[in-house]
Amino acid sequence: MAFTLRSVKVPPNSASLEEARSRVFDFFRKACRSIPTIMDIYNLDDVVTKSELRSSISSEIRKNSHVTNPKVIDLLLFKGMEELNNIVEHAKQRHHIIGQYVLDRQGLAQDLDTKDEGTSEFLKNFYKSNYF
Repeated sequence: MAFTLRSVKVPPNSASLEEARSRVFDFFRKACRSIPTIMDIYNLDDVVTKSELRSSISSEIRKNSHVTNPKVIDLLLFKGMEELNNIVEHAKQRHHIIGQYVLDRQGLAQDLDTKDEGTSEFLKNFYKSNYF
């Protein structure tokens, strides 16, 4: 699987917005097809489901849905292909994948305000005012 993804190159320039858009859809399909391999490589079955990873990929793509310049779309697509290649070729570790694509969607434990449960209202307000 890694060899087939390595051989796929993104052309430097899309001729139109429609062509860039179709390349994004092709990239999304390739990324979704590599999810079972990623789940096996990083042993993610106990942490996340395939559908959650698929929605994480789609949300990363949708973050840039406002971009209308085909050259910028090609650049973002190239970065996405590099990220996918790094993941499939096992250039990242398990905690990188979990931190970027699993916990980023669910929120970190420190952002859930579980650390301030036993403190007074004064200290909670004090801590809130001093966080940057």
